[in-house]
Amino acid sequence: MSEAETLSLLEDLIARAKTAGADAADAILMDGISLSVAWRMGALERLERSEGGDIGLRVFVGKRQGIVSSADRSPEALRDLVDRAVAIARTVPEDPFAGLADPDQIGRDLPGLESCDPAEPSAEELTAMARAAEDAARAVPGVTNSEGGEAGWSQTRVALAASNGFSQSYARTGSSLAASVIAGDDVGGMERDYDYTAAVFRADLRDAAEVGRSAGQRAVRRLGARRPRTGRVPVVFDPRVARSLIGHLLGAINGASIARGTSFLKDKMGEQVFAEGIRIIDDPHRHRGLKSRPCDAEGLATRPYNLIDDGRLTTWLLDLRSARQLGLPPTGHGVRGTGSPPRASASNVYLQPGSLTPNDLMSDIKDGFYVTELVGQGVNTITGDYSRGAAGFWIENGEIAYPVSECTIAGTLQAIFAGLTPADDLVLRYGTDSPTVRVDGLTVAGQ
Repeated sequence: MSEAETLSLLEDLIARAKTAGADAADAILMDGISLSVAWRMGALERLERSEGGDIGLRVFVGKRQGIVSSADRSPEALRDLVDRAVAIARTVPEDPFAGLADPDQIGRDLPGLESCDPAEPSAEELTAMARAAEDAARAVPGVTNSEGGEAGWSQTRVALAASNGFSQSYARTGSSLAASVIAGDDVGGMERDYDYTAAVFRADLRDAAEVGRSAGQRAVRRLGARRPRTGRVPVVFDPRVARSLIGHLLGAINGASIARGTSFLKDKMGEQVFAEGIRIIDDPHRHRGLKSRPCDAEGLATRPYNLIDDGRLTTWLLDLRSARQLGLPPTGHGVRGTGSPPRASASNVYLQPGSLTPNDLMSDIKDGFYVTELVGQGVNTITGDYSRGAAGFWIENGEIAYPVSECTIAGTLQAIFAGLTPADDLVLRYGTDSPTVRVDGLTVAGQ
């Protein structure tokens, strides 16, 4: 189905909904293709291809809304979709904050973002990538077993139309490659680790052999881990785990949490949350960005935000509903599926790097903890309490000394944010990204 045909289908669905009694409506269609390959211990373990699509209709009768989705696009199914959505909207309680964007809020001139790779890989190409990654990982001395190499590709086409005049469609692709291996044996102990790469364009992925080698070296480096001493020490977060700290911030500034009063940052708008000089940026317009989007799921234009600017909190992440609850303008952060209402979510977010190298960041640490893995979900975004299982390496006299595991790091997000110092090694790799960061005074519970 062409872009014009897809949008015409949605517009016809909206017209039917209004004829059936809806005051307003929007519709979203998502078609997807995915291909994945797993290669383990020198043999093909899995090859899967899937294709599917879904269409969702949201209707409003006054301030009541009904949402229905279906994979069936036959005329009979679409008539039933309209009838069910309108029937639901007539029976549910009113929501004073529900509704479409006003026509003057709609995004018009939307940017092109290179979000779709036109080249679809073959199964043979993905197999070669997965095989090369696992071969390189297993070739690392000390690696004794493998969980395999995996390669994948996906394409999603999204179309959105609404009775307020908005109509837009776009496509996005994603490619990924990962390797996971085990080092050691039953006698001396075993450790597992991994590495992966993801990109919109397959050509932007890291080299398969590099990914595999890194996974193998990470696993071997963890052998001989011991429990660290209990105490309050500086903690340095590897970029792979430092990004989770940014994720906790995004959860705490989500408009729904602020409207409910369930965030430890609910009263901190405009205040100093991080140290001076810290900047955290949300950029939906990054070309070939993993989370780039020309508009949000409610038809609003997107734009870059400095979520944290010189350490100060500048904005919430707002969809239309949470913006209305808070009496604020929406920020274009609405996302949705076909069977659910919009919610707020960030796009490509990164912590701006500092001026020190990771080695410089650690150079004055007599005793400290370099974290490479976090375990568990012990984070309370209502109070800011932070406690997670961790593994990594002990730092002695500014140098990595030996691997550690079976410990917990604890503190508060308030203190972590206020005391966070970034290094200069930012790489835009995951969609939410951070350089190496250091936080002093966290409690490490070991032996």
